[in-house]
Amino acid sequence: MLQFQNKELIYIGGLLAVLVFLFILHEAWKKKVRKRIGEKKLVDALTTGYSSKLHILKYVLLFLAFATGIVAAMNPRQPGEDSQESRKGIDMAVALDVSRSMLAEDLPPNRLERAKHFIRKLMEAMPDDRMALVLFAGKAYLQMPLTIDHGAASLFVSSASTESVPQQGTVIGEALDMSMNAFNEKESRFKTIILISDGEDHDEGALSTAKDLADQGIMINTIGIGSPQGSTIPDPLTGGLKKDETGATVISMLNEDALKQLAQVTNGAYVRLEGTDEAVKAIQAQLANIERTAFSDVSRMNFTTYYMWFAALMLFFLIIESFIPEVIKK
Repeated sequence: MLQFQNKELIYIGGLLAVLVFLFILHEAWKKKVRKRIGEKKLVDALTTGYSSKLHILKYVLLFLAFATGIVAAMNPRQPGEDSQESRKGIDMAVALDVSRSMLAEDLPPNRLERAKHFIRKLMEAMPDDRMALVLFAGKAYLQMPLTIDHGAASLFVSSASTESVPQQGTVIGEALDMSMNAFNEKESRFKTIILISDGEDHDEGALSTAKDLADQGIMINTIGIGSPQGSTIPDPLTGGLKKDETGATVISMLNEDALKQLAQVTNGAYVRLEGTDEAVKAIQAQLANIERTAFSDVSRMNFTTYYMWFAALMLFFLIIESFIPEVIKK
């Protein structure tokens, strides 16, 4: 199906109406001037070599040149037969906790590395879904906007670390808000947030935010990272274990109840990450019955473009116009 790459340039076509209006004004002005000069026979004798038909023809050629130039700038194109013109998938925002508690080693090598491995496996299992990446700790950041380029997404995931967000904490509510902002509100595609966290020290406003998202039709699926009995946290600054203000060793425990509540209010699923493949299958099963709307994946299309034909036609009109005289020599 023929389409235009630069559709917004169609508004320049409004200048064509201006050109027609100016031509009509010019012709009306010439008629007034001829009447002011004097007798019609005298004016005809003085302008005997002038051809009004050729003058109109020159104008028509300039008009056509301008019109074809606009079409060339809009770049008409057609997807090739081997092009992946449409794909079916959902929009998925992955919110990854990168607080220091994610360095706990109850899931070897540590919680964060296991979470990153899960995300990569999830992308492999769901190649037709667009993905955005949000990193959060004491603040949430959109690390990567929605994309179908899972190769680039994998690089962003691999580079995520506890140093990605300097502020410490677990602002799950802010992470959910940031994930929602990653979606395109104008597209009626199913949207889901995959929240990956140990749920520790989460903010109290997270549940309220989840309810707001549920009202907008956004499902939250939560992935619990860690163990209920907890684990110590390595401290990169001291090389030892993280301690609190009293000097006691900090034990970080998985807060399953908080994560289950967030999933439940949006009809999502809670999955505790133990085996990566099992967790991926659980999320796939949760999303399996969702209607997947087709969308255009322009980045993977092979187009046949036709702008050069219209550009050549514009040049042809301009050349022909330049060779047509308004005065006929006798």
